[in-house]
Amino acid sequence: MRLATWNVNSIRARVDRIVDFAVRESIDVLAMQEIKCKADQFPFDAFHDAGYHVEAHGFSQWNGVAIASREPLSDVQTSFPGMPGFASGRFGVDQPLEARALGATVGGVRVWSLYVPNGRELGDPHYDYKLEWLEALRGHVQASLGADPDLALALVGDFNIAPTDADNGDPAVVVGFATHVSAPEREAFAALEQAGLSDAVRPFVPSGYTYWDYKRLRFPKNEGMRIDFILGSHALTEAVAGAAIHRDERKGEAPSDHVPVVVDLDFTSPEDDDDRPMIF
Repeated sequence: MRLATWNVNSIRARVDRIVDFAVRESIDVLAMQEIKCKADQFPFDAFHDAGYHVEAHGFSQWNGVAIASREPLSDVQTSFPGMPGFASGRFGVDQPLEARALGATVGGVRVWSLYVPNGRELGDPHYDYKLEWLEALRGHVQASLGADPDLALALVGDFNIAPTDADNGDPAVVVGFATHVSAPEREAFAALEQAGLSDAVRPFVPSGYTYWDYKRLRFPKNEGMRIDFILGSHALTEAVAGAAIHRDERKGEAPSDHVPVVVDLDFTSPEDDDDRPMIF
């Protein structure tokens, strides 16, 4: 299985290049974030014509997540237990849920396409919302792997956190003064790892960013951030045979400010018969 995640920054504005990428790179499962449309506005036909099944979750021109897969998607969920909502500067389980999570099972892998809240500014209610959202996500991961330690679980998407200084090359984002690099956010990311997840990409791609601001020539200067991840349970990361960050997708006409992150998964073992088919 070739699994990818991409914050597309408006699916309707970039559907042609997104579908082209998926077909050209033989992507089996593509998780998308910031689709910026209602589910009934999603350009399903373009994906269907390319051979993909799609589940989309969006309420307005903000946020929104989707998963496209060559195989049918099952057990679709649009939130995880305890996921807080946000409205009018207030957050919690009593507030409206935003379209930031979409879970589905495909080929035996439980995939969550996630668009973690931005946080806006230190001290902003949205920052506290972000931390509560991440804590609820950690709890869901811990419960899921506690119930099934052999679960192939993939949390993929835009986490809006640069977990180490090496993941931040934007000079405007200063530790101690900005979101994405604050200690509580990094601790929340580390808590996901302590709950049983690990970075499936970095062992294969030791450097590189996944996001560059449109302003101040950040991309030509390579002043980016690594905030898009594929985090996996032990059962998933043990199957990772390769990974890539597709930096060139930041080039060309009207690109997203993020690029795709991809892993190749091989669930066969050396003892398996050579003729045994892959997961697809």
